[in-house]
Amino acid sequence: MVVGVSLAVALIFGGFQTNSPQIRIASLAAALVVMFTGFTLASFRLVREDQVGIVNKNIGWSSLPPGKIIATNGEKGPQAQVLPPGWHPWYWPFIYDIQTVPIVEIPGGQIGLLTAADGRPLPGDATYAPEWPAGEEKLMAEDAEYFLTEKGGFRGPQTSVLKPGKHRINPKLFTLKQVPVTTVPKAEVAVVKSNVGEQVPGEGGRTLVDRGQRGIWRVPLLEGQYYLNTDAYEVTPISTRKKIVRYTAHTEERQGADEREIIVRTSDGFTFPVDVRIEYEIRPQDAPLLVGTVGDDMEGLRGVMTSAVRAIFRNNAEGVKALDYVKQRSHQESQSLKMLQNEMGKIGVTITGVRIGDVGDEKTLGSLLKTQTDREIALQEQETFKEQQRAAEEKKLLSKTTQEAEEEKRLATASYEVQIAEQEQKQRVIQAEAEAKAIEIQALAQASAYQQIAAQIGSSNAALIEVLKIVGERGIEITPRVMVSGSGTSGENQTTALIGTMLDTMVDRTPVSPAKLPPAVPR
Repeated sequence: MVVGVSLAVALIFGGFQTNSPQIRIASLAAALVVMFTGFTLASFRLVREDQVGIVNKNIGWSSLPPGKIIATNGEKGPQAQVLPPGWHPWYWPFIYDIQTVPIVEIPGGQIGLLTAADGRPLPGDATYAPEWPAGEEKLMAEDAEYFLTEKGGFRGPQTSVLKPGKHRINPKLFTLKQVPVTTVPKAEVAVVKSNVGEQVPGEGGRTLVDRGQRGIWRVPLLEGQYYLNTDAYEVTPISTRKKIVRYTAHTEERQGADEREIIVRTSDGFTFPVDVRIEYEIRPQDAPLLVGTVGDDMEGLRGVMTSAVRAIFRNNAEGVKALDYVKQRSHQESQSLKMLQNEMGKIGVTITGVRIGDVGDEKTLGSLLKTQTDREIALQEQETFKEQQRAAEEKKLLSKTTQEAEEEKRLATASYEVQIAEQEQKQRVIQAEAEAKAIEIQALAQASAYQQIAAQIGSSNAALIEVLKIVGERGIEITPRVMVSGSGTSGENQTTALIGTMLDTMVDRTPVSPAKLPPAVPR
């Protein structure tokens, strides 16, 4: 602009130095063209690719209304509209101041929290502006005029956030703060307490609300990443892992890691320590109730649990004797488990186990335990004696049973032998009868045969034939040693002689029994 005005002045001055009207007119026209060109070129402003142009109007027909900071209708002051990269005309230096600022870049793992310097006042008792429509976050943050006019944005902290990326934000309207993305790791949930949204009547933090309402959301955030305004929403991480709290004696090094042991007093006046271990977990659906009652799963929960555990164990011990307490450890565990589950369930804690370790020590229960030991030894001796008696009785009964079994076995054997003898006797009788029958049949057969032979050849000849058979079968010598004479026929005499010889041979072969021997003649 200065160059154009200088050239225009030089042209006019040079033209008026001549007397020619044509030259003067031409000089004046050239000066006007040069001045207009310089004036026009002076209005161009350059915004680079990585910049955004902020416009401030110095001269205008109207001023901003009271309370307004950003101009949306051409008023003097900071303008809502920003300049994108490139050349922009008609922004003369004496009318506009153009300031270039770097583009805002939000890296991965971060979000941008915005606070608006202009807009409508926040409604009611709200401390954060209502959330922008889903998907319009970038538009409303980068188009200040749209935010202030058409959408009627609110002044103050914004609930909506900017996600990672590059954003052309008007710093006259918004200030930006970058914070980490809300990340919920494994074995954890995040309980959200909303400071924005519809107010729900109830008992303070104990009333759980739906998402979008003010208060503690009844549904926690599970594992993942969330673009959540950590100023508008308070996020409390809650571990869902199983944990163990130990109430036991500890040394100085362990102090603070575990609780002290529980001191109980029984109905018979014994006071002694009890080592206890409590296993518990916080289920995801119960985490909002826990946050609404005790605040978190560390100090607040530990204090409530310690109070409940001590009270329950002390109360349970008051109703039993010391010896019964020692002997009924499992009963004490199950009884305390049920009571703790009922008590801690009210704040969203699930008790999964109660374990009792050492009960008492030598100082507190030494004499009682010695008496119990002696009594147990005596009872064991009695039981041993009873077992020995039972063993003797069983042995006696076994011996009797064995003897009876042997007797029964012998009786059975004798009975079988009798039956066998009877069967053998019957068999011999049958065999004898069979032999006799056979002999009888043979004799009858021989007699019948003899009679038939005798009928044919005569009885004498038949007898002679039978005698000769016998001689042949028995090997009898038939040389006559005895002469038999008589008045009979010659055949009869021969027969007689043979019979005599056979008789003699049979007598010689017949053994003489010792009883029939003649007495010896003394010498």
